This record gives sequence, C-alpha cells and structure tokens, in this order.
Amino acid sequence: MSNSLNYSYEQLKRFCMDAFPKFGYDKESAEIITDVLLLADLYGIESHGTQRLVRYYKDIVKGLINVEAKPEIVFETPVSAVIDGHDGIGQVIAHKATKLAIEKAKKSGIAVVTVKNSTHYGIAGYYAKMACDEGLIGISVTNTTAIMVPTYGKKAMLGSNPFAIACPADPCDFFFDASTTVVTRGKLEVYNKLDKPLHDGWAIDDTGKGSTDAAKVLGCISAATGGGILPLGGISEDSGSHKGYGYAMFVELFSSILSGGLTSDMTNKGGKGGICHGFIVIDPKIFGDPAAIKAHLSEFLNKLRNSPKAEGQTRIYTHGEKEKEAYADRMKNGINVNVNTVAEMRDLAEYLKMDVVDYLGEEATKIKGKKSIYG
Repeated sequence: MSNSLNYSYEQLKRFCMDAFPKFGYDKESAEIITDVLLLADLYGIESHGTQRLVRYYKDIVKGLINVEAKPEIVFETPVSAVIDGHDGIGQVIAHKATKLAIEKAKKSGIAVVTVKNSTHYGIAGYYAKMACDEGLIGISVTNTTAIMVPTYGKKAMLGSNPFAIACPADPCDFFFDASTTVVTRGKLEVYNKLDKPLHDGWAIDDTGKGSTDAAKVLGCISAATGGGILPLGGISEDSGSHKGYGYAMFVELFSSILSGGLTSDMTNKGGKGGICHGFIVIDPKIFGDPAAIKAHLSEFLNKLRNSPKAEGQTRIYTHGEKEKEAYADRMKNGINVNVNTVAEMRDLAEYLKMDVVDYLGEEATKIKGKKSIYG
C-alpha cells in the first residue's frame, strides 16, 4: 500500500463537516474549523491540515478545548480590542477576532485585536488572508506550547510562534506564513509518523545536543524537562539563531503580552490551553490610493520574479505563488493524506459511528493502526 491515499477536497470537507457537529459544534463553527484545516491541506501545509483532527479530539476529551465556549470582548477601543476565548477552539475565536479587526480597520484605518485563553488556531496565514481578500493588509500571530529553546539554552521556553502577513497584489497576492522555529512541532509529528530522521540543525535533546530522533524530541517537549526545536538560524548566533529567538519574542509581545494572557512557557498546563493570538489589520487608504499601492507592490514582486537567477535555477518565487499553485493542483487532482492520518480519521469515524467506507473508501479499512486513542 502507498504511504498516502488521495481524497478530493469535497470528500475531506464532507468528513470534517459531519465529524465536528458530533463534538457539539454548530454548522457555522464546523464550517470555520473545516475551512481553516482544509486550506492548510490545499496549500500543502500537511502539518496543519487534517492530520490535526486527532489532536483536537484529544484536547476536547482532556478539557483543553471547551466546545460550549463563547468568545467575549473584555476590553475595547475604536482601534483595538482584547478577546477572552474562554478555552474555545482557536479557529472560531480567531475568526471572530479577525472579523472585528477588519471592521475596525475599515472605520479607523488600522486595528489591533489580541486574544487570550484560546487554543491552536491552525495556520496563521488563514487570518491574514481574510483581511487581504477584502483589500486590506493582514498580519496574524500566535504563541504556542513551548517548543523553542532560546539561543544557547537547552529547555523549550517559547512556542513555534508563527506570524503571517498578506497584502493584495497582481497576479498573486503577497502571502507569507512561517514559524519562528526552524520547523514546527507538526513537522516533527509528520516525520515521526513516517519514521523518518529529522534533519541536522532542527532540534536538540534534553542534554542540549543535536538530535535527529523525532520521537525523542517530541517526548522531551511533552515532558518539558529539556530539549526542543531550534529558533530560525539554528543553534548559534554565528548562524543567526538570535534572530529567530527575537522574532518569537515579537510574536509573544503581540499575543500574550498585550492580551495579558499566558506566555508560551505557561500554556497547556494544569488542564488549560491558554494560547494567545494577535491580529493587525491595516487599510492601505491611510497611506494613499489603495490601487496605486497595490500596483506598486505588484511591480516590485514582478521585478523579483524576473531578476537574475542563480546558476542552475530557472525560477524565483514570490511569497504566495507556491500556495496558489498548490491550491489549484489539489483542487483539481486531490489531496494526498498520509496513511497514518487516514488511520486516525478512520478510527475517529468508527468512534463517532460514521460509515468509514462511505467517507474514506475501502482502502481506509485495510490500514493497520492502533485505536487506543479512543475511549
């Protein structure tokens, strides 16, 4: 059997849209969560797509995610707000916060909305894209469970702390979404599922030495006794480690600090998630003609694409092109889902009394996998 099975977007959407209501989510919330997950799969960001389904199930069972939670605005001005997510699922909370930031930016030109007491919200770029799709500049940040070791440290103290920015441009919007760690925890989870060694320079163990063992590093992160993923720039200031460390602190400032929430090292402890987010939305009109600004950016991006190529290279990408092309390809040709993720989805379907063959096909029943995650 292949190490992946191919599903259409419609198949995966149907699965998610029927699964999430069984956890207690209404149709509107299920649509938001599903849309965020599947955009990750369509963009080729496997670590944040359907492979996260089992994590959300576990977090609901553990009580980290409160299905009944209603996000609440606890502080507000014309250009800012703080939302308490009350431990709800991150996608629904972040969607509300981004909509609020968009509304405020359209009125005032700029807005910053922060969130505390949330959970994992998917890809940061989804929310930046929400603003971009309305002709605005969107920035999205989030802290996470501590997985990053600070430069010259050996214990994880900061999260992967991704940030994303999206801005309208032709023929492809500028779209940048990246963690401030060398890789995300989700990437380690994927490598662990595939039983592949990590690349050198990705992570360290509890002694502070480099490790290529995904299972060991994930265990170190879970135990919080030492070890973790390195900042962008790697293990030393000579290679720029301090820059990734600083970027992570930038994210922490605009998520946990301004919201008064939990910093990365305090999240997901004692039965509480406590993840924090931040959303910045800017209307280009406060700097002049939005159409002229868009044209100016488009011109420069085109210059980048057409600039001289390194020997042996035929293309320079601008941020957002790969995601746009991946989206088109996967909508046409389907999304390849790792068989271990399919096994998790199959077991989830059985637990929820969903017809496995109807949703995932006959091949899903032939995959070997443990079912111990379900009670």
